[in-house]
Amino acid sequence: MPEPAHHADVVIVGAGVSGLSAAHQLIRAGVRTVVLEAAPYAGGRMSTEKVDGFRLDRIGQLLTTSYPELRQTPGLDALVLRPFAPGLLVHSDGRHHRAAVPAPGGSTRGALSAARALASAPRVPRPSRAAPRTARAPRAPRTARASRQAPGTTPGPTTRPPSRTAPLSSALDHARLGAALARVGATPVRKLLARPELPAAQALAARGLPARTVDGFLRPLLAALLCDPGLTTSSRCADLALHAFARGGLCLPEGGAEALPELLAATLPPGTVRTGVRVTSVAANRVTTAEHGELTCAGVLLATGARAAAELLPGLRVPSFHPVTVVHHAVPEPPLAGPALLLDADRRGPVAHTAVISNVDPTRAPAGRTLVSSTVLGPPPEDLDRTVLAHLAELYGTPTDRWEPLAVHHTREAVPAMPPPHDLRRPVRLLSGLYVCGDHRDTSTVQGALHSGRRAAAAVLADLGVNLAPAEGRLPAAA
Repeated sequence: MPEPAHHADVVIVGAGVSGLSAAHQLIRAGVRTVVLEAAPYAGGRMSTEKVDGFRLDRIGQLLTTSYPELRQTPGLDALVLRPFAPGLLVHSDGRHHRAAVPAPGGSTRGALSAARALASAPRVPRPSRAAPRTARAPRAPRTARASRQAPGTTPGPTTRPPSRTAPLSSALDHARLGAALARVGATPVRKLLARPELPAAQALAARGLPARTVDGFLRPLLAALLCDPGLTTSSRCADLALHAFARGGLCLPEGGAEALPELLAATLPPGTVRTGVRVTSVAANRVTTAEHGELTCAGVLLATGARAAAELLPGLRVPSFHPVTVVHHAVPEPPLAGPALLLDADRRGPVAHTAVISNVDPTRAPAGRTLVSSTVLGPPPEDLDRTVLAHLAELYGTPTDRWEPLAVHHTREAVPAMPPPHDLRRPVRLLSGLYVCGDHRDTSTVQGALHSGRRAAAAVLADLGVNLAPAEGRLPAAA
């Protein structure tokens, strides 16, 4: 019989961040590794489109500076993170409210001090309205009760009931929120994972926090972090997200989401990542490709998305997914000062959160231009362009008729769902020689994807009888 054309110790199928993370671990241990990617580029869903000098993320998941894997994964030493302003801006009842500055290390005293400082500061003023908002959908004049849902009616797909009062309107509200976040940040992860598991929305309602704190801050924050507007996610996953937020700050990779996988791929030995190679079947010791022959190996690691993995290995569970739509606009001038993330607490339109991205990361827009990126969670409305611009006009308090649409990225299977009960450490070893990793095996975050790759590499090395010392490294962050 003819000899196979190629051989490697381990073949990784998929060049997303989980597969690239695993490749670094294996190669550091001296294991000959090849990464095969069907797309013409590495990165998977962490991709960035270039349009007229703008860098536009397709999904735009938020990161936090406290993610351990960003510091521990080999190859990410040169990654630069661009932080959002401390805390968040929350839009409610026609006003902006700044709230919840995370305290370094989850310090309760620091959180309370920050909360009191925020509570004593004036509310963020809304921009002046010098021109009519022609892009905004017309509505009846607002009275004290005009915006509330009428009894017995059901909100439409993009119209949800507003919050009853302005969120965090007193010093006591700020102090309670700061103390709650500090407690979560200071709680060891093992204790968070030992809590009873419920849907996140039910868990929040059962913890005794005021409704305005939950609806005015925690609910929109968790929806943004988990890409889950209904908060059906496991409360343990939600607690991990709040833990990361409380111990660090929200941030984005400089240059776009693709910067992270590109850096991982570029720091691997030349020839390790091979793009444009479509795998048609796998076994514990062999990978067959559509146009590039076969590769024999001692092990195969599937690092694709959940659905692609199940197509190669029938029987693997495919989770449900949260759809995400990201809308990018070039605007004449920044509608908001500073690198703030703006959340919508009232939920009166399709946009869950939005930001002047060029204020956060100037490399994402040409010099002198402004980029606003907005995220719609769940199925997008049919009249997406009109309703998004109308909602943005309300959120920013400025006309949007001169905003230029750059791109709309809708990803139907953007983020794997994590309803309870959710196994945070799904098995990565299927049998000796066959492994699987990805954000569908841990948590549906970049942290989860990187950690899943690390776990899978450890399982491969254990079966090969290879020991690997833990990696150490530092991750620089932009000032």
